[in-house]
Amino acid sequence: MKQNIGIWIDTKQAVIIKLSNNDHHSIKKIESNIVMRERVEGDSKKFGRFGNQYLTYEKNRLNRRTEQTNQFLKNLIKEVEMSDSIVLFGPAKMKKIFEKAIKSNMQVADKLVGVFNSELITENQMVAWVKDFYKKRN
Repeated sequence: MKQNIGIWIDTKQAVIIKLSNNDHHSIKKIESNIVMRERVEGDSKKFGRFGNQYLTYEKNRLNRRTEQTNQFLKNLIKEVEMSDSIVLFGPAKMKKIFEKAIKSNMQVADKLVGVFNSELITENQMVAWVKDFYKKRN
């Protein structure tokens, strides 16, 4: 049974739309848990002092966000490993980051069929967009 997947991806969440041969679909939402605006205690200084070393809170925040993004992308790749083809669409730059993650993973690299820009749309519009994309492709 062929399974086509469309993923609408943003920094906050990803909506995975799975289509099967008999035109049935299922929708799954995955939250990213990426903290965009984080308030850290002691945020007034631009650096912290630990013995003779100076720490920058900016680096800590950037590293934390990078790790959260990587974890989000790993969760998405686990969801789409068993699919036959994948199409990405969404408004943010996260789709380009996810495209790089897919291309670096050998199991799913050849399954990616396209990356497209899209606006913030409703779930029904997402499902219609994915169905229309795969009908035009076949």
